[in-house]
Amino acid sequence: HVQLVESGGGSVQAGGSLTLSCTASGFSFGEADMAWYRQTPGNDCELLSYINSDGSTHSVDSVKGRFTISLDNAKKTVYLQMNSLKTEDTAMYYCDWNGVRGQGTQVTVS
Repeated sequence: HVQLVESGGGSVQAGGSLTLSCTASGFSFGEADMAWYRQTPGNDCELLSYINSDGSTHSVDSVKGRFTISLDNAKKTVYLQMNSLKTEDTAMYYCDWNGVRGQGTQVTVS
């Protein structure tokens, strides 16, 4: 079955960095388009970045230049490198494949 496991969240001061990881199983990762979303209580999930199977990437304006999505096919892992973190980046972060998401990893910026 499809499984996505996020990790790497934590507490960091504003201006700091974190790298989130999401390890996938149960589907052809090398042919997959992957994405990162985040959600704060009471709000909808917000798409942050996605990476297509051809390696092309896209990030929304709010994180462009600060967040970078990448993947390692051999490890079946997608990453989200987050730099220059702001307090408004505090949220639960999820990776996504075709609408399937993991349990999320919490990022808190103070």
